[in-house]
Amino acid sequence: MPQPSPGASGDSSSGVSSALQNFKPYVPATESPAEATFRALILGSVLGIIFGAASVYLGLRVGLTTSASIPIAVMSITILKKLGKSTILENNIVQTVGSAGESIAAAVVFTVPALIFLGYALSASLTLLIALTGGILGVLMMIPLRRYLM
Repeated sequence: MPQPSPGASGDSSSGVSSALQNFKPYVPATESPAEATFRALILGSVLGIIFGAASVYLGLRVGLTTSASIPIAVMSITILKKLGKSTILENNIVQTVGSAGESIAAAVVFTVPALIFLGYALSASLTLLIALTGGILGVLMMIPLRRYLM
């Protein structure tokens, strides 16, 4: 006769609690490695600009864009390893900054031509204002949704 697995009798909290007790994070809470460093922010911005330009070209030429999050993460690991003393959290910041910059560039590609077709005269300052507004609204909307999406 097969034995029921732990938690099969309706008490699933024992299986979850034992899994949580055995969990060891990659970066323990006792350590505080470098995270938002100057070089991480600069490298993320540079990679965001490069991949943002590629995303704009691809969006205008083909009509679609791809996420550059994984290529930025791979390049971040490679470049920071060459510079020395990189941490996983620093790589995460580079990937996040670069991906956010590339995503905003892709969003501008799809909104600005629509506004031009509607007859609005656009300038560089108005395009910058549209991009900043979209970025700020995206961040503000993620604050209440963060707990549900994670």
